[in-house]
This record gives sequence, structure tokens and C-alpha cells, in this order.
Amino acid sequence: MHKQSLIAAVSGLALLLGAGSMVAADNSTEQRGQLSAKDYKFLKEAAAGGMAEVQTGEIAKQKASSQSVRSFGERMVADHTKANNELRDLAAKKGATLPADVSHHDRSLADRLEKTSGLAFDKAYTADMVKDHKKDLKEFRDAANNSTDPDLKAWAQRTVPTLEEHLRLAEQIESEVRSAK
Repeated sequence: MHKQSLIAAVSGLALLLGAGSMVAADNSTEQRGQLSAKDYKFLKEAAAGGMAEVQTGEIAKQKASSQSVRSFGERMVADHTKANNELRDLAAKKGATLPADVSHHDRSLADRLEKTSGLAFDKAYTADMVKDHKKDLKEFRDAANNSTDPDLKAWAQRTVPTLEEHLRLAEQIESEVRSAK
């Protein structure tokens, strides 16, 4: 049995080494297509994060007590829906798959936001938007400077100014909300 397992492993390795452009099969449906591992990781995280921005923006449109927070939620839905569609098209062009849903962390945030209301919601949502956009900007700037795929690099470069504007607005609105009683 041990000899058969070794032969199967060597045969599998030989198949992979001889496969050229074939993608190694695994238990998931992920496929990075023409993208490097680092570029694909960015693509997946950007897609999941964009879906989360739309999801929490929809919640903000419904639950925010402040008009500025509701308007910010609307902006998140519009801008991130546009970016998500562009990223979906780019992924298809590259033969890469995108996540079907948000991360567990983002789902937990959405669940927590669903359970809050009023000023508490406004504070939680804006604080998360500031934190999230700081993280996103770091990742997008890295991709804009270092991505090896020219299309993904150009998309990240085009998206950075929008994320910078989102961060500026989120910080401004968070400051307003924190000072509200």
C-alpha cells in the first residue's frame, strides 16, 4: 500500500509538472487563471471587501440615524458596486474565480450592525469604515505599485483615488458622529 501511495504521488507530481498551463486541482473551486499568486490574493480580497462594503452600505441606508451616514452608505453601495463589476469583468478576462460571498469577519460585522440602531449604529459603522478604508488603501496602493498583471495594476491605480475620498469622508463623518449626543 505504501508503495502504491508513493507511485500515485510521484505520478501526480509528474502530471502537474508536465501540465504546463494547467491549474492544479484542489478541493475548492478557486482558480487564479493568468494571475500570480500575490495578484490573485489581492483580487480575491478586493472582491470580498467590495461585496462587504455594498452589504454594510445597504444596512447603513436603512438603519443610520444621521443623514450623512445614510448618504455615505449610499455612496459605498454605488462606488463599490461599480468597482465590483469592473473587478468581476477583469477576473473573467484573466480566467480567475472570485469569492461568492463576503469573509466570515465581514459577515460578523454585518450581523453586529444589523443588531444596532441609532447613534450606536452610526458610531460603529463609521468607525469600521475608517478602519477598513485605511487597510484597503494600503493594499490597493501596494497593488497599484507592485502588481505584475498590468490590467489589475491599472484597476488598482484607478481605484485608489476613490478609496482616498471614501477614507476622507468616513473620517469626517466619524468625527461628526462622535461629537453627537
